Amino acid sequence: MKKSILILFVLFLSLVTFAQSAAKRVKEFNLENKVAIQGYDPVAYFTQKKAVKGKSSLIFTHEGVTYYFSSQANKEAFAKSPGAYEPQYGGWCSYAMGATGEKVEVDPETFKIVDGKLNLYYNAYFNNTLKNWNKDEINLKKKADINWKKIIN
Repeated sequence: MKKSILILFVLFLSLVTFAQSAAKRVKEFNLENKVAIQGYDPVAYFTQKKAVKGKSSLIFTHEGVTYYFSSQANKEAFAKSPGAYEPQYGGWCSYAMGATGEKVEVDPETFKIVDGKLNLYYNAYFNNTLKNWNKDEINLKKKADINWKKIIN
């Protein structure tokens, strides 16, 4: 009997922790109508090397964050390994995260794969932050990693 109670208690704690983690992600991620990357397919950045709009009929939600996909194959690839495809820094501008620690909107069509991770950048009004990122990528990435940990933890 004690073993059953212990198992139920551990399961309950796991569910509470997951719910808190999912709520934190939803609060801190760059979402538009609860959808990440403005509806672009996160897997396509890797497989097609370009930004491809996903379909609202092909969705997958990972820890509270919803993604759209352009194909069933991409949805399945994401479901098997979400961490491999999710954008860095909650989908906020990688340059801004590194330079100032701020959450800045992105243009989903301005991206770069850095160390196997999807990075997105602000690109509007004659200000393509990917160009600035490329000038000091190593230092900006280190700072962005530190700043994002402060936000998400």
